[in-house]
Amino acid sequence: MERKSMENPPQYRNIDLLPIQGAELFSSFSEEEKFTILSWSALLQLRRRARLFSIGGRAEHFYLLLEGAVRLFRDDEGEMARFVSGDTIGDFDFAGQYRYDAHAEAEEDSLLIMFPGYGLTLEDCAQEDPRTVSRIYFNRILMMTSRITAAQRHIAENTDRLKELRRRAYEDPGTGLWKQSLIREELSPTLEPPTALIMLKPDRFKLLVDTWGHLVGDEAMIRIAKVLKDLSRRLGRGWPLRFKSNETGLLIPACGASEAEALARQVAEAVAALEPVPPAGLTPPAGLTPPPGLTPPSGAPAFEFSGTVCWGVWTEDHPQWDTLFRGVYDLLLERWRSGGGEPVHFSAPGKTGGGGG
Repeated sequence: MERKSMENPPQYRNIDLLPIQGAELFSSFSEEEKFTILSWSALLQLRRRARLFSIGGRAEHFYLLLEGAVRLFRDDEGEMARFVSGDTIGDFDFAGQYRYDAHAEAEEDSLLIMFPGYGLTLEDCAQEDPRTVSRIYFNRILMMTSRITAAQRHIAENTDRLKELRRRAYEDPGTGLWKQSLIREELSPTLEPPTALIMLKPDRFKLLVDTWGHLVGDEAMIRIAKVLKDLSRRLGRGWPLRFKSNETGLLIPACGASEAEALARQVAEAVAALEPVPPAGLTPPAGLTPPPGLTPPSGAPAFEFSGTVCWGVWTEDHPQWDTLFRGVYDLLLERWRSGGGEPVHFSAPGKTGGGGG
């Protein structure tokens, strides 16, 4: 990939560098100072797919795009922004003397103005005109302060919207429970022991879906979710969660082993107390209407709810949160495959408890 800097390519004149004088960093400069800035700038030709800068590089220059297009991206997130003619690239990073947290790459052959010019630093410029460079340093501070203040004002003005967007990002749309990603991305760094993890997997759920259909299965999940929400609400703390598929549960802070065991039993009992889905020919309970045209097999027995429940307490049952989570989940599946039964306690090998991982 070719990257080539040219102070004054034959097809361009010095006047082509003039747009850099309008950059925010130089907005309060005198005409004399702006022409000094012009003399320290350069035209940069960037071939298609050439890198302008990469993650980790020091922001010692910023750029104004004259022709072409440049995309900003991270390897793990894809494209974050796209710049076109007239856009300034990297001025805030330059003002803060930061290291870049993204790559910048030309989408097509592009022409940019670079400040300071290729091979120059502000320290080099200060040797020539310390007064103008001092003004640049001062404007850096003003520019950063202005951007930060504007960002804070925007956040303050949109607090309710941001809260709603956050809620939507972490809420399971089918049940209204919190997604598992809430633990990983938001809660894990703030968890304090003892924190109880209770997981539930409904028994014979495939039978319910095969008999009454997926819509009834979805509505059944809503009823199970209500059990968890109500319990969390009565406790006044904790998060009702949906993990994978039909696995749900509770994350309860300030909850030791004796309380966690009692809550696990309450979850199992509340699910078992849900109104059964009746056999063919009878009206399903409120909120569990089979899809139109679906007729369960003649003589199908009523579906009685029950659930396999497994629980553990961090750090009492294991000092590592990720290991505890995996242990509770694996034990849940093991117990569910063997037919369920009483709530089972996960504890690490060598610890006392009702199960093992």
